[in-house]
Amino acid sequence: MNNTRYRIAFVSRLAISALKQGALLTGVSLCMVCSVLADDVAVSEQSFRCINDWPKIRNTHIYNADPEKLKEAIRIFRDSVSDTEYPVGTILQLIPTEAMVKHPRGTFAKSNDWEFFSLDVSAAGTKISERGENVVNHTQGLTCLSCHQPAAMICCSAPSACGTQEAAKPAAVWSADWDIAEIKC
Repeated sequence: MNNTRYRIAFVSRLAISALKQGALLTGVSLCMVCSVLADDVAVSEQSFRCINDWPKIRNTHIYNADPEKLKEAIRIFRDSVSDTEYPVGTILQLIPTEAMVKHPRGTFAKSNDWEFFSLDVSAAGTKISERGENVVNHTQGLTCLSCHQPAAMICCSAPSACGTQEAAKPAAVWSADWDIAEIKC
């Protein structure tokens, strides 16, 4: 009888300990998920305003809603700072119909946490036609990542966003075809 009570007490303590550890692990996991979600940026059609109103470094327009993060993004791009993550929420846009937005680490693993956008621009405003890691550049018939990923391996941690000559090569197609300063938003 004492042996049975001992076993029941032992199993009860073991079950309570397992439940406590499970609750702790669940709480820690939820905190981690919530912190990632809190750091993420909500991107909507309103995120893409007239790029001619944004700061421009070489041929690229840069935006971040947070003025301090915008300063950092401009510094990273302007100075071609390698091995440095752009601030979450940074938007890089070379032409009005394409953009890329930086998200928190782990959001878009294939693209180093950049989300690509194909945009329809008109006098009525901007509409998102495609978004994600596998967006196709319809002019070239390739995914955005097919050009940006090789450039990132050559020059820096941000796909084609460091502004070096190597990174600019895939986008060179646009330099002759678009005079962004002439485009009216």
